[in-house]
Amino acid sequence: MNSLIDDINSEQLKEAIPQFYIGDTIRVSTRIIEGEKERIQAFQGTVIARKGNGLSETFSLHRVSYGEGMERVFYLHSPRIASIEVMKRGDTRRAKLYHLRGKTGKKAKVKEKIAGRPKRATKTPQEVITTTDSTAHDTPTTAAATPSPEE
Repeated sequence: MNSLIDDINSEQLKEAIPQFYIGDTIRVSTRIIEGEKERIQAFQGTVIARKGNGLSETFSLHRVSYGEGMERVFYLHSPRIASIEVMKRGDTRRAKLYHLRGKTGKKAKVKEKIAGRPKRATKTPQEVITTTDSTAHDTPTTAAATPSPEE
């Protein structure tokens, strides 16, 4: 019985979902059906929570517009979601950002993660010894390399 349910759920899972994490600012385009017309409406906000797994996975977006905080919960694999775009990567230290709910202005900002910054390379003590020994003998000292002003 469980394998049958898993098969049905796996058919309904979306394939192309971008990776986003808590603290990221994303834009979700949803399909709105009004009568016989269909339009797409965008909602941009900060991801404050992700819950669940599989077909029932949800994420919560929070944004402040016109001085009022708004929050909206989306099903990740919903057919109503047209697209998800990651606008900014957030650098957070929490799994849930519920503390942003009452905040406005600078207090409600999430620090942006700087992309492309290289991580610090740690060297083993043996590498440090070999690099300092090889450079000490190969390069001339600054006093010998530069002529003095009296010459």
